[in-house]
Amino acid sequence: MSIGIQNAVLEGMMSNGANALLEPSFWYAIQTKSRHEKKVHAEICEKGIHSFLPLHREKRRWSDRSQWVELPLFSQYLFVRVPSFGDSRVRVLQTVGVLQFVGEHGRGTPIPDEQIENLHAIVSRGIPAVPHQFLRVGEKVRVRGGALEGIEGILSAIHNDKSLIISVDLIQKSVAIRIDGFEIEPV
Repeated sequence: MSIGIQNAVLEGMMSNGANALLEPSFWYAIQTKSRHEKKVHAEICEKGIHSFLPLHREKRRWSDRSQWVELPLFSQYLFVRVPSFGDSRVRVLQTVGVLQFVGEHGRGTPIPDEQIENLHAIVSRGIPAVPHQFLRVGEKVRVRGGALEGIEGILSAIHNDKSLIISVDLIQKSVAIRIDGFEIEPV
């Protein structure tokens, strides 16, 4: 787990009281109403629950101007780190705009830490990423060296550019980052 994510998780646990330190927590995806991701993220953070909303910048054009806007990488989804049972899960579900935990029977399925760590590394390092269709097939690779050191994903080609597809299996969403010039190795 990256130091930034560890610190944020520990801070969240401390704000939830000593009992939270005794309960292991896991990453879960939550589904939100359309265009409610930022509002839900802010409200969940205000409740002292650790939330992660990966964003990307996109230039939008209107008839009179164009402007850069920050949009969720995964429309209608964000991630929370909470124990499997308990008050935190209820407080997440009581948040205006939250539809459900993603997974079996609406209870949620834990997401492997490495998938969230990969997304966090891309976002925190300012690596340009765009939403991409979900891919399950293809060769899994790891980047060697540079700002993307250790990030794993599926190698793909988009418009003749080498790209690395980072996927969150549970919500079947992916992001693509250009990796031309980076050395990669099979996993």
